This record gives sequence, C-alpha cells and structure tokens, in this order.
Amino acid sequence: MVQATDRHNKKEVKDELVERLVHVNRVAKTVKGGRTMSFAAVVVVGDQKGRIGLGTGKAAEVPEAITKATNEARKNMIRIPLREGRTLHHDIAGRFGAGKVVLRTAPAGTGVIAGGPMRAVFEVLGVQDVVAKSLGSNNPYNMIKATFDALKGINSPRMIAAKRGKKVGDIVSRREGMAKDVKEEA
Repeated sequence: MVQATDRHNKKEVKDELVERLVHVNRVAKTVKGGRTMSFAAVVVVGDQKGRIGLGTGKAAEVPEAITKATNEARKNMIRIPLREGRTLHHDIAGRFGAGKVVLRTAPAGTGVIAGGPMRAVFEVLGVQDVVAKSLGSNNPYNMIKATFDALKGINSPRMIAAKRGKKVGDIVSRREGMAKDVKEEA
C-alpha cells in the first residue's frame, strides 16, 4: 500500500547557504517631479563547499533590494573545484570591464588575503587560503564579476585528465616529474 503524503506533511530540506551583502548603492533618477531614490544591492551566496552565486537587485527600499539580489544569487549558483577543500587549484587572472583581479593559491595557514568585495566571495565559497589582488577598477560590481570570471576558469586535475583522456595520476605525477627535471638541470 502506497502512503499518500500531502503538501503539509513534507519536511522542508533546509539548504545551508551563507549570504553576504557586498554593497548597497543609492541611485537617484531625475524625473519631471524631482528625483526618485532607489537602492541597488549586490549579494553573494555560497555553501562554503565550492558553490557560489552572485545576484544584484534594485528596489525602492533596501530590504527589498537585498531580497531580490539574494533570490537572483540563489538561481545563478555555480560550482568551483577546490583543492583539499581549502584553496584554488592554480593561479589565475580574471577580468570584467575595467576590473582586473589576480588569484593565487596559498599554503595552509595563510588565510584569505583579499580586499573588500573579493573577501566576501572567498568566505562564502569556502576558500580558506588564497592571496588575491585587485588591479584596475575598485568598483564592487566589476571587482566581483572579474573574480567570478577568474573562478570560472579554474580547472581541477580531474577535469584536465577527462579532457585529455588520461588518468589523474599521469597528469599530476608528470607535473611533479617536470619540476624535478628542472631542479636536476640547474
């Protein structure tokens, strides 16, 4: 006998997403009767295990703008591969408009060395050790989008092995072997 469940008896699966408000901007629009004020918000949402989303929202009141941005961020989640669950797999640069960022891996215990909006991105992503530098624009929108551009370009050894049709061990050991060859030649 199949037991029927109605919508009231279902248990809600609570997702453990961390929300971080990055920036709120007051926007003024000049119209015939004067100026109308509204607020724009930028929010990053992540599970601190490699998933992250970015959202922007605009409304007449700050809480409404934040809610809109949070909902958009939850819809636009992407997965970023992390090494050992704490840092990036390799160094990478990202760019969006005039915003440029450089992200570098770091040994354990380094912490998050990043400024302003980038720090919020790494904290909700779950990165514990990273060194990041923002070059160019310090506009939070461009800085975060440049950071996302860089994060989307990160490949794990497993992804590279799948593309090349090889085993992960071949790629990782080959890289370490190349480093040994260079040291021996010197």
